[in-house]
This record gives sequence, C-alpha cells and structure tokens, in this order.
Amino acid sequence: MQHFNPDSLSLRLKTVKPSPTIAITRLAAELRRAGKDIIALSQGEPDFDTPEHIKVAAKKAIDGGATKYTDVDGTPELKRAIVQKFKTENGLEYETSQISVGTGGKQVIFNALSATLDAGDEVIIPAPYWVSYPDMVLLTGGVPVSVPCGEESGFKLTPMALENAITERTKWLVLNSPSNPTGAGYSEQELKAIAEVLLRHPRILVLTDDMYEHIRYDGWQFHTIAAVEPRLRDRVLTCNGVSKAYAMTGWRIGYAGGPADLIKAMATIQSQSTTNPSSVSQAAAVAALTGPLDFLGERNEVFQQRRDLCLNAFRQSRGLDCRTPDGAFYLFPSCAGVIGKVQPDGKEIATDVDFATYLIESVGVAVVPGSAFGLGPYFRISFATSTERLRAACSRIGEACEALR
Repeated sequence: MQHFNPDSLSLRLKTVKPSPTIAITRLAAELRRAGKDIIALSQGEPDFDTPEHIKVAAKKAIDGGATKYTDVDGTPELKRAIVQKFKTENGLEYETSQISVGTGGKQVIFNALSATLDAGDEVIIPAPYWVSYPDMVLLTGGVPVSVPCGEESGFKLTPMALENAITERTKWLVLNSPSNPTGAGYSEQELKAIAEVLLRHPRILVLTDDMYEHIRYDGWQFHTIAAVEPRLRDRVLTCNGVSKAYAMTGWRIGYAGGPADLIKAMATIQSQSTTNPSSVSQAAAVAALTGPLDFLGERNEVFQQRRDLCLNAFRQSRGLDCRTPDGAFYLFPSCAGVIGKVQPDGKEIATDVDFATYLIESVGVAVVPGSAFGLGPYFRISFATSTERLRAACSRIGEACEALR
C-alpha cells in the first residue's frame, strides 16, 4: 500500500502552526476522556446560550424553506441589517455593496488578506495578538511584522512603535480592540494618535477586528478607527461578527464594512472557496442584529464578576500579577515571578510554556502560554465559563504556585 508523501505539502503550509488555543483545548478533552479532572480555560467561547429570539428566527427560516444557496457574500436582508448596525452603533455609513458576510470573522479576514497580499507584503500586528493573525498572513503570502506592546503601554500600539514598524512593503495594520488576549481597549484619543501616523502613509490599509465590541467593563467606551478619523474610512476594513456578544460561536457568521472594490474582491475569493455562509445562520444573524440587546447588560455583569474573581485570585497567587482588562472575556496574567522556580518534581520553570505545561499536568488547569500570542512570560485564561469552575481553577493555580520553590 502506497502512503502519502509529506513532502507533497506546500512550502507555505510548513510555515504555519495549528491554532495553539484549539490544540490545548483538544489536549484538555483527551485528558478528560482519559479520566483526569481537567478545567479548560483555553477557549474563547461564552458559556451562555444563544438568545431565544435568535433561535426562533432560525427555526422559522428552516420551516419557511430558507435552506438554499444565497448570494455569495450575504443575503440582502443581512447586509441591510449590518448597514443599519454600523450606522446606529458606530456612526459609519455604508452601502450594501460595501458589506461582506463570511463563515465567521476568521474567513472575512482571510478573504481580505488573500485579495490584497502579494509575496513580501508586510502586515503590522501588535503583540500580544490573536494567535491566527500571523498564520493567516503567512498562508496568504505575506510577511507578519510583530510589534511588541508590553504592559508599559497597556498592551497597546503606540504611534512611535507604529511609525518605526512601517516600511515600503507595509500593506496592512491590524487593530483588535478590545483585544484577545489582553482585553485592552483603545480610547478615542489613542486611536486618533494612531490615525495621525496612518494619514502620513496613505498606501497602508487598516483592518480592525471589533469582535468584542459589546463585551466591556467599568464604563469603558468602545471606538473604532474609521469613525474616529473619517479621512481613513476609504482604506479601513471594519470587521465584526455575531459570535461573542450573541453567544453564536457555532453559527459561524462574521461580517465587515469597507471599500466597495475590496469587498468585491473578497466576494471573488469566497465564490471560489466556500460560496455563501449558512442560509439559516444568516437568518439568525438578522434577528441578532435587529433584535433587542437588553441581555448584554446582564451578561456583562456576570462576566465582570468572573473577571474580578480571577483578578483577585491571581494577584494573591505567589509569582503572578495581572492588569485589569477593559473588555472581552480574557485575562493575561504575568507569570514572570515564577520563572526560574522549581517544580516539586525538580523541573525548572524556564518559560511561560513550561508554566502552562506544569498547570495542566500538576493541577489539571488548561491555559494558553503568552508566547503563543507573541509575548511572554504571560498566560491567557478565558473567564467565559461557570463561576464555580473558575473558582476551582483559580484555587488550583494558587496551590500550584505555592508548591514552586
């Protein structure tokens, strides 16, 4: 029997890593199936259910026969709902020809990069970053340029750091606010300062990932750069989706507003890959974007209580510290204080990867090392899980830290 030759795989694929968050979640599931008591804090998925009125709309769509192909990049109804959402919530004016709908936010971003990047084109990505940004750039032929943004800048890109990263090959800047993994959010003034740099470099496109727009705390106000600086509007792709705020991760609907020519090119890419997103999911997304948002306040209160529970626990754990996030449902604690310490079995904790491995092996808590997001020594947890599980996980992490010498 002949076997597949791994050398047949493309050189481009060999530069790409599987998603670390998915890999750790899979490992946690395998350990759980093997009988180990594992608490997984690795995946960014709300534990709330999709709101009832959205599920009702999906069932009505099925019963009404809305189960056929749709327009490649979104139904007219969904595009109109997105246009209205951008206008009402963000102060952004778009035509339906400037709207793209894909199978999740990840596909929308991938389409945009595929439609614009040539070999050697650079994409500036502030670190820490969502794990998929650099690999999507590599898969589409570009060069990811990671710009470290440490705690001293609140994990946010500064105008000087942006200016220093720009070269003649820079094609895109990626902004994510509130951020995965840190929860850091850019203020209106911070975005204006970044916009001033971009206005001096008119060839650079801007991709904003606003997926966590509605999940915010302590009165922090969300802003997006195309609204903050209208002069940039014709080269900004404003990306969003229904996954996080509406607890619709499995429905797989992401969307974006941007220049009509870019949107048309993205539709061409999608027409030759997946074609349209799920017709039923699109009907559900219309209900999400046009329906009530009163459930968000209640859910954000729960998220904030969970955030504060974990923050207090980490700040009391020996060797750990953590900044307070503005939004999203992640914490990005520093584990610098445990680097160089020794586990009970004699192994040294030399990196954040070592610490994450120690946690899952010794106390059964799965976290993602900060180096997967481009900045160590940190680790990320998602607090989008039950308060009971979070309390148990924080207790275990504290015990693990106490056991280090």
